[in-house]
Amino acid sequence: MPGPDFLDLPTRTTKPRGIGITHVLDRGIPLAQSADLLTMSGSYIDVWKLGWGISYLDPTLPGKLELLAEHGVLASPGGTLLEIAWAQGFPCVEVSAGTVAMDQAAKQELIAEAARHFIVLAEVGPKDPGVLLTPAQWAQALSADLEAGATWVLAEGRASGTVGIYDPSGAVREDLIAALVSVAGPDFLVFEAPREQQQTWFVRRFGPDVNLANVPPADVLGLETLRLSLRADTYGAWSPGSLPAHRT
Repeated sequence: MPGPDFLDLPTRTTKPRGIGITHVLDRGIPLAQSADLLTMSGSYIDVWKLGWGISYLDPTLPGKLELLAEHGVLASPGGTLLEIAWAQGFPCVEVSAGTVAMDQAAKQELIAEAARHFIVLAEVGPKDPGVLLTPAQWAQALSADLEAGATWVLAEGRASGTVGIYDPSGAVREDLIAALVSVAGPDFLVFEAPREQQQTWFVRRFGPDVNLANVPPADVLGLETLRLSLRADTYGAWSPGSLPAHRT
């Protein structure tokens, strides 16, 4: 059902979206609660990531996958589960390389193979806060993943929002974001942004159709109000000519 239209708000893409995606992190939400969340917010959710190895353990997974399909939401098992399967010899769809020892060549091969059958979200950046890469190294990994066939590349921030593209306080590493955007532009990047202040920063910087990930499902409507300039944090942040150009 279409929403109200009596306010003059920033234009938002509609589903199925290639830009402006909202990617949520499911930490083990029961099926009935998932149904309620999708009834309320399904129009604004594009990718539903079943975090860690939850999809391997969840006895209600078939019902949840059916529910997500009904709402036009892409289901993803998360990168760690795929990494573990790769490490244990499965010939294998988020593709990451932050948990097990996987070199860039092996990751690219995995992306290319997965891309033959799936929409691939590849992830760049270490999960370990003790591993520090330069912005140039992040940019090189991003370029390689896109070249291998990834549809989008996730910029690591974890569920905590304190590693990768963030410093330990949760502040955005602006030099790193600039390096990533210089390679691919924001349309091909999905920024993991679990915290409201992080979501606000990205919406203000890149406009209402920025791609954001690891959003708690219960926060989707709040994020959409940030995108649509319905809150003081983003109200008046853009004029029509000031919004970044996006791919169509």
